Amino acid sequence: MSVRVRFAPSPTGALHIGGIRTALYNFLFAKKMGGTFILRIEDTDRGRHVSGAEAYITDSLEWLGLTPNESSTNPGAFGPYRQSERLDIYRTYADRLISSGRAYYAFDKPEQLDVLRKEAEGKGGAFLYGALNRDSLDNSLNITEDELHSRLETGETYTIRLKVMPDDIISFEDIVRGEVSFNSNDLDDKILIKADGFPTYHMANVIDDYSMQITHVIRGEEWLSSTAHHLLLYHALGLENSIPRFAHLPLILKPSGNGKLSKRDGQKFGFPVFPISWYEDGKESFEGFREAGFLPQALLNFLVLLGWHPEGDQEILTIDNMIAQFSLERIGKSGARFDYDKAKWFNHQYIVHSPTDALLPEVSAELSKHGIQLTQKQVVDLIELMKERCTVIGDFHQQCGYLFAPIQDFDEIMLNKKWTDHSEAMMTTVIELIDSILPFEASEIEAQIKSHMEMNAISPGNLFPLLRIALTGTTKGPDLFKTIAFLGKEESSSRINHLITIKTIANE
Repeated sequence: MSVRVRFAPSPTGALHIGGIRTALYNFLFAKKMGGTFILRIEDTDRGRHVSGAEAYITDSLEWLGLTPNESSTNPGAFGPYRQSERLDIYRTYADRLISSGRAYYAFDKPEQLDVLRKEAEGKGGAFLYGALNRDSLDNSLNITEDELHSRLETGETYTIRLKVMPDDIISFEDIVRGEVSFNSNDLDDKILIKADGFPTYHMANVIDDYSMQITHVIRGEEWLSSTAHHLLLYHALGLENSIPRFAHLPLILKPSGNGKLSKRDGQKFGFPVFPISWYEDGKESFEGFREAGFLPQALLNFLVLLGWHPEGDQEILTIDNMIAQFSLERIGKSGARFDYDKAKWFNHQYIVHSPTDALLPEVSAELSKHGIQLTQKQVVDLIELMKERCTVIGDFHQQCGYLFAPIQDFDEIMLNKKWTDHSEAMMTTVIELIDSILPFEASEIEAQIKSHMEMNAISPGNLFPLLRIALTGTTKGPDLFKTIAFLGKEESSSRINHLITIKTIANE
């Protein structure tokens, strides 16, 4: 059987970056094995369902290029791909469990169970609905068939619980964690069908993985403890030969390494923890990596190394590199610390090494957002000028303010240090030279200015700092000659002349 994996998020809000890593690992494994990557929406918890969350999930995967082979928008032969559309399927399997005696009806009221929980907590323990007490609780194990039918016919509210047998050891081999074992005495009779008729995660998860022919379940370690119940369900349904292989991924930790990274950590420390921005009531509640100026390839490169490592020391990995090298066996057990500075480093590397055409849409959109309208050639020139200095896409605006507006503040200390009695004449001749340069390109500008300096014995230390201050307000910035080319003849000459005027007035 070919490999089939699934990413199965719940539409209960924004998709955490840890979920994206899970999707990425599933995607890479499917691609590596020539298999199928499925997106399944686990929307049976109706009380926590959030409008717009499913669209957010699909938009996030689309932005990152993690396109499912099968989903609700691209269905295959194993749909529906939303659990809320599969209720009849779950009910059929629940009835099979009831008939075989592996599950039962439970009529206990929530308030009755709350009392039992509080009593157990008062004694320093925890309430467990299972083999030790189910014979004394309100369920179909303790009533006659006639009474059961009567209660069902009158519409009395019930749940369906899995009957967990005592003194059983449930073991399996996890690809990441090795052998894992559970004692059934520590497990409760998990609810399979809730009072509203919807299945719980445990029931729907197992039935869907079986019916969709999932071969490998790659998910977060928070689901490790649930695997015992899932294995019991496979056995109870006689599906032992269809149990997938499991790989439980390590946590993504806070920057301190202490505890799981949460969505609130992003607000606390000032970095995104969602792929794209999440909006509530029409307002941005959580900024996403996309809106923070990250390229999707850079984010994937950062995430793939949070828990997995390639064979060598290579850090920059294209998606094809990841697919070629990926294996579940190279996923570690320990949690991976979230390092936002490292994420920015990756993004800078991708900006620097990306073809200009690939950056053009993002940079153009960023400039337009701030009311800056440039021709396509101007945006191309800006990218070539600035990308070595940009960490996120927003830097193409934030670090370039001096290119779009007159200089308001100059580096007075450096200006006064470099300005001499000969500076005005030297700068005036540069204006005349700039006006005559053809073609007005960086290489030609550099050649003619340097030739002029050599002919007139002008040192770089005398001219270049003053030119930079005139053009950008400071001695720091991108390549000087590319800056002159970007600004153009008229603007460059105007800025140099403006500095001359300021110094002339100051010296009078």
